[in-house]
Amino acid sequence: MATACLCIHGYTGSPAEVEPLVDYLQEHTNWHIEAPTLPGHGERLNLRGHYYQEWIATAELALIELRKKYDHIILIGFSMGGMIASYLAAKYKVDRLVLLSAALKYISFGQMIKDMFGIVGDAWRGSLSSNELFLRYRTKITQTYFLSSLEFMRCVEFTKPYLKDIQCPTLIMQGQLDGMVPSKAANFLDKEIKSPVKELVFLPKSKHLVCHGEDCDVLFENVLKFAMDL
Repeated sequence: MATACLCIHGYTGSPAEVEPLVDYLQEHTNWHIEAPTLPGHGERLNLRGHYYQEWIATAELALIELRKKYDHIILIGFSMGGMIASYLAAKYKVDRLVLLSAALKYISFGQMIKDMFGIVGDAWRGSLSSNELFLRYRTKITQTYFLSSLEFMRCVEFTKPYLKDIQCPTLIMQGQLDGMVPSKAANFLDKEIKSPVKELVFLPKSKHLVCHGEDCDVLFENVLKFAMDL
């Protein structure tokens, strides 16, 4: 029976955030995989004038179309996309839900301070051009419209109450060195989601961008094993 997978990226992000996982699944399965770009997002941000309802609607419309054509649906959400995926899993019948660094809570100040010291240290040593975290977020910081961060928070607050309504098997994966989403957010997700089938996996070497992290092979294998068990 035909299977489709919908991957939803995070706030200020693009499908590139989940691209390594998409590539892996395409190599190891015959699933149809879609990873839409949310309005105002992408490699070049244009967030001004866009609202969280648009972000949810874009993912929801993609899901509705996939449900018309495919027997099995797998939802994968990264960061804010994890919260949108949770909302959709509560609203529609899907077969599997995978949450990667889902932004139920945001900003781990302790890890962020460590990361900032790392950036400052690399700048002092003249090696800032090799600091992956700085390179990934330098452009986003300059392009992000301030009020859009309120839309991000509204998106999280809107989707949060739906966690308790999720009944499909759910895999929660979280980097323990995440400076954007505290690692304890995964424990809160595990507590709030009432699905009878849940797995919680921590990635000890990964920061926020888990699909690009040092533990990515572990992530890929866990997602595939979990999703194949239909």
